[in-house]
Amino acid sequence: MEINNLTNFSVDKKLFSTVAKKVLKGENRGTETVSLAFVDKGEIKKLNKKFRGKNKPTDVLSFGQSIDYKLPTTNSELGEIVICPEVVKENSKKYGVSEKSEMLKVFIHGILHLCGYDHEKSPASNASRSDAGWEKEAEIMEIKQEKYLSKLR
Repeated sequence: MEINNLTNFSVDKKLFSTVAKKVLKGENRGTETVSLAFVDKGEIKKLNKKFRGKNKPTDVLSFGQSIDYKLPTTNSELGEIVICPEVVKENSKKYGVSEKSEMLKVFIHGILHLCGYDHEKSPASNASRSDAGWEKEAEIMEIKQEKYLSKLR
């Protein structure tokens, strides 16, 4: 697991690596790896606008690799997760949870996106899915997030 920290957030690399391994194993993706980047609010806002059309900062973004992309090793790169610790901190206060818990939740959420789960209506992916299908996908993601988080407590 590659971690790039472009902020002053103190990163527990061992914890993030352990979480990634547990979630990937649980999703039958044990041989794949993820990259993780921590950025400030300005950078995540730019990325959110460019890739999602939303001109505001967000807590986490996931970028999967194209099907043709393969690393020249036995492991394959699943994609990259970008997290903004400032937004995570704000959200932890808003939701009344610890920063650590919120950080792990968004990290797990990002991994699940890389594994193919999608809870948003986006024209580029699964445009034919019904509203009920999107709600079901969001529910599945929420259940999985809680399952993985509870294993870490």
